[in-house]
Amino acid sequence: MTAVERPNVEHYRYAVEWSSPDGEFVATVTEFPSLSWLAPTQIEALRGVEALVKSVIDDMIESGEELPEPLSERKFSGRVVVRVDPSVHRKLVTDALRHGTSLNKYAAELLSQ
Repeated sequence: MTAVERPNVEHYRYAVEWSSPDGEFVATVTEFPSLSWLAPTQIEALRGVEALVKSVIDDMIESGEELPEPLSERKFSGRVVVRVDPSVHRKLVTDALRHGTSLNKYAAELLSQ
């Protein structure tokens, strides 16, 4: 995403959960892992972190930084390359054969669980 494109703040991936140590709800945003907002209600926490994201985006645009693309707007190829120990590779191939399928299909099935 270029610095001139302003993402829709609502398209980022937010989460709100109770924080026992803080005694409040904490809202976070996946694409900005260092940001969070504490508030007494879930809605206030979400609104707070959204406002914070807007402010950070404004600062990033002003300084010419590249903005993170919302996960909801990213295109994924479906290709995942994973390196494993040769003994793990052997076990996966053996297990795939026992299940009567290819390593690729077997690994995809395991990853989707």
